[in-house]
Amino acid sequence: MPFKFPMTIVAIREYLRNSLATLSADTLGWLAAIVLHCATLPSFLALMTGLSDRTPGLDIILFLWSGLVLLFMRAVVLRDMLNIITIGFGFILQAGFMALVLFK
Repeated sequence: MPFKFPMTIVAIREYLRNSLATLSADTLGWLAAIVLHCATLPSFLALMTGLSDRTPGLDIILFLWSGLVLLFMRAVVLRDMLNIITIGFGFILQAGFMALVLFK
């Protein structure tokens, strides 16, 4: 995309401010979904490897999944394919871990 001249410092600053704000907000939302999915991973891995016999509390799991469902619904409404795929893939992985723990 060729720039139109004369380009001022103010125009460059406004462009960077607008594009970086959108980029960082999207990145933070995506990272939030990944961190929520990873919250129960240590306890599931400890349970599966025999290092612990305690499962994560049901209230923690319900709150995490409720938050993820809300983020998933937000992504569907906004048609944000990256978050839809990320959260959907995380649901599949967590369901798989729970099945391994349950049917072990």
